[in-house]
Amino acid sequence: MAMPYYVSPEQMMQDKAEYARKGIAKGRSIIALEYAAGILMVAENPSASLNKVSELYDRIAFAGAGKYSEFERLRKEGIRYADMKGYAYGREDVTAKSLANAYSQVIGNIFSMEIKPLEVEILVLEVGEADGGNELYRIAFDGSIADEKGYTGIGGQAEELKLFLKDKFTEGLGLEAALQLAARALEATASQKVKAASLEVAALERRRPGRKFRRIAQAELRSVLE
Repeated sequence: MAMPYYVSPEQMMQDKAEYARKGIAKGRSIIALEYAAGILMVAENPSASLNKVSELYDRIAFAGAGKYSEFERLRKEGIRYADMKGYAYGREDVTAKSLANAYSQVIGNIFSMEIKPLEVEILVLEVGEADGGNELYRIAFDGSIADEKGYTGIGGQAEELKLFLKDKFTEGLGLEAALQLAARALEATASQKVKAASLEVAALERRRPGRKFRRIAQAELRSVLE
């Protein structure tokens, strides 16, 4: 009689974490950093049609690294959640913190209950009314949330990016300086020149009337980087 195959819960969780990390490591990196006028998001993304950075709500943005189909599904669910909450209560009740907590529950439940975890890491970012009021949340593949300050990174080279930025990031950077710093960080970790055409860049701009999210066009990128 064959013995039933047994895997301890600890081993199963370790295997899932390893699987998710490997999937995310294949994904290209994304940096989010605070600058004088808001929050800048810079993603390595050679595709012109598939976005890794997008708007979730009036002052809130989303970025995903790892498996595109999985973080795209999370993005859509986040928009639905924000719209329903804003409609039922008030637009000011939709916050990055509430979205990050909702994402944490969904991702954490899948990690603990399903055989296959999500191969994703995401950012939920909110630009504050005043300087220093920004919120940057990073949600890992197991649902754990990190509340970041100044800058953060997700994707294959996230830890190296954060190490690079640790010494070089300063508060109150202008948009151009912030963009150049992000490009230098990506170059340092990829060991090759970063071209404007391979980047997807957006910003949450505090002073922008109405919705704060703006995509930065290739022409503007080229003028800053090249």
